[in-house]
Amino acid sequence: MSGLFLSFEGIDGVGKSTQVEMLREHLTHLGRDVVVTREPGGTPVGRQLRSLLLEGSPDGAEIGPRAEALMFAADRAQHVHQIIRPALSRGSVVISDRYIDSSLAYQAGGRELTVGDVRTLSMWATDALLPARTYLLDLDPAGALERIGRAPDRMESAGARFRQRTRDEFLDLARADPERFVVLDARRSVEDLASEIRRDVDGLLDDASRVDA
Repeated sequence: MSGLFLSFEGIDGVGKSTQVEMLREHLTHLGRDVVVTREPGGTPVGRQLRSLLLEGSPDGAEIGPRAEALMFAADRAQHVHQIIRPALSRGSVVISDRYIDSSLAYQAGGRELTVGDVRTLSMWATDALLPARTYLLDLDPAGALERIGRAPDRMESAGARFRQRTRDEFLDLARADPERFVVLDARRSVEDLASEIRRDVDGLLDDASRVDA
């Protein structure tokens, strides 16, 4: 049985975590082994990096854009090595809340580094591993910020223009890779979104089963 790698993307507040959990429940009901993970922080090493990335340096020093990109890449390299590839090799469905596209959107869009540099770094860190499908939940930044319902972390508090550039970059990434991305309007009901995602994933699993047969 082949493994299947899925990712969920979007700016903070669009409902990724809710959809990840609903998909996990659906796949578990189908009898699939499911590994749910996230970036940053999917491994013990990643959790230490996540603390720095989301809360900032303990001494209050600014984390520069290049250092930030390298920290995300280090988290992702360990994540793929320790969690994602082993799970795929044993036939699990891996669902990641954020992956490479978040680096491209946040660092190349929000932080205004070059897309080429961030992509090269991320692809090297993962040995070019990409999801079979990426679900992009799209919502305007003001609406997404209202949904967060807590004090914003370091990334969320970077400002309205940062959030808009990040959203725009996510949409550009989806337009450039329509075979991998499914763009979903996050204003739709939770169950409506979950139903569309389930149908798409079921189709991917059917396709994989025919290949295995």
